[in-house]
Amino acid sequence: MVSLLSNISFIQARRLSYKSIISWYAGLVKSKPHEAPFNHIIQIGDPTLRTTSQEIPRHLIKSDEVKFLIKRMEKVMQKYNCVGLAAPQLGIPFRLFLIQFSEKQLNYYKPQEREVKEMQVVPLKVIINPRVEVTDYTKLTFVESCESVRGFHAEVPRYRGIKLTALDDKESAFEMNVVGWPARIIQHEVDHLNGKMYTDVMRRTTFACSCWQVVNERGGKVELPYGAD
Repeated sequence: MVSLLSNISFIQARRLSYKSIISWYAGLVKSKPHEAPFNHIIQIGDPTLRTTSQEIPRHLIKSDEVKFLIKRMEKVMQKYNCVGLAAPQLGIPFRLFLIQFSEKQLNYYKPQEREVKEMQVVPLKVIINPRVEVTDYTKLTFVESCESVRGFHAEVPRYRGIKLTALDDKESAFEMNVVGWPARIIQHEVDHLNGKMYTDVMRRTTFACSCWQVVNERGGKVELPYGAD
């Protein structure tokens, strides 16, 4: 009897061990659901992009949670080579966005285009709880794209000049008076905080796939990645 009980206990132990191994292995191969703030940029159709974002209380700007969100945004922004990124695009509906237009990004454009679009280098800037006032009501229409509408672009009218009032990641208040391309980037990002997309204000007939020519050249054999390397 002792021997039998001993054998049963051994078999049960092996079964438990086997189940534990299977469970452990399943955990390795089964992808776990990602949580916001994401390492990728969410796409149009995600309800967060249609949410009016909440202000961040000033006393929480230096909190670990907000610091983590900003670091994650910086990482994703560099990964996607963005000129702007709003917190809602990572699944967090806070009134926070980053802008940056580097020398390298500026050099993507020809001198004539830079002049027409009034482009200039903008250092990386954290912008929290922004307020925008239009200073030049002239509407300029240029092509825009968005990483949350990946693979497409359209002509979008924007005000030429704005005054931005906001807080930075050190809780300091600041103002920016900008025209041209920087003003366009800021208006695009503020729209995200208000649950708007450029597709709401674009010239509809200009909405196009960015790589339509490549699609034809490759006989339709083109895949669009939604995550950056």
